[in-house]
Amino acid sequence: MAAGQRGTRVGIMVAGTAQLETVESSDELLVAARGRWDITSVAPIEQRLRELRPGPTVAISIDLAQLEGLDTIGAWLLYRTQRDLRVAGFTAEFRNASADHLLLIEEVSANDQPCEIEPSRGSPLLNVIRHVGAGTTDIAAETAELLRFLGNIVAATAHVLARPRRLRFTSLVYHMEEVGLNAIPIVCLISFLIGVVLAYQGATQLRQFGAEVFVVDLVAISILREIGILLTAIIIAGRSGSAFTAQIGSMKVNEEVDAMRTLGLDPIEILVLPRVLALVISLPLLTFIADLMGLFGGGLMAWITLDISPAVYIERLNQSVGLWSFFIGLIKAPVFAFIIAMIGCFEGLKVVGSAESVGQQTTRAVVEAIFLVIVFDAIFSIFFAFVGV
Repeated sequence: MAAGQRGTRVGIMVAGTAQLETVESSDELLVAARGRWDITSVAPIEQRLRELRPGPTVAISIDLAQLEGLDTIGAWLLYRTQRDLRVAGFTAEFRNASADHLLLIEEVSANDQPCEIEPSRGSPLLNVIRHVGAGTTDIAAETAELLRFLGNIVAATAHVLARPRRLRFTSLVYHMEEVGLNAIPIVCLISFLIGVVLAYQGATQLRQFGAEVFVVDLVAISILREIGILLTAIIIAGRSGSAFTAQIGSMKVNEEVDAMRTLGLDPIEILVLPRVLALVISLPLLTFIADLMGLFGGGLMAWITLDISPAVYIERLNQSVGLWSFFIGLIKAPVFAFIIAMIGCFEGLKVVGSAESVGQQTTRAVVEAIFLVIVFDAIFSIFFAFVGV
């Protein structure tokens, strides 16, 4: 406090070697820090510092002239006091501080990173209801966006049909090779193994009833109507649907999609439509190959385990399986292909900013595509059962 200024001593507090004195006048509150302010002695002073509340027009001076020692804890208390007083609308300044003390206080100030207190978690039941509500809202919003995207694909398809030269034929052939031709080995292998497993498990169970010959019916109907197309669609969703998302997502991260729009090009027409058409064309062909390999695997296992010769196996196929069992799988294929390609491209265009977003959207694309494929497969099954096919 300036010489000659009269003031009222408000209080003095001593804690070990740390001391705090406050002297208040009509226009100033002087806070004098004395002794050693370190971790062993400042705890009792902390509450007193929090309670400093002068009049609304009073300036505050924090005098450090008689401060003998200061560590990080003491510096933090001094800095926090100044910060809180300033937030409350007061003028608070340090006085007579040594260079070392000011340097330590500035270091503490530079590392002040407030962390919000985590709110109460509340009732577990209410949290579950809240999460269900938020999830439902997200699903509704995602569905609305997906329907708009579907409309964009339909509009782009109409434009290409009106002007066929707009179709990027080279891109279409390239994607047919990627999603169709290159997928044949994995589809053949898995379908063959599934046929083997079905025949083996069926033989084990039907042998108990002397009905081994019905293994042929089990394998044929299961593969042609359900397993062939469903298994192929799931493989393609994991293989090609994820690739569509990653490819388009990487282009979003590199701002190539924005560059297309700047040049007046439609990303739906350039990026999405060739991929959708390539998969719609390729998946029925892959399904046909999967059916053949599944039947071959089942026939081979029936020959090994049940001694059903290939001639008997083929004859039984002709007797037990109609053309509709074969066509049902092929009818589903274009629908599943459209769903997988649309979801893959849709999630790719939703990528924002970083490689992490590419990974997240790729995972979402695979999960959503497989989920929708299974849902539509159930709808098809109910429909065909209703019409008696």
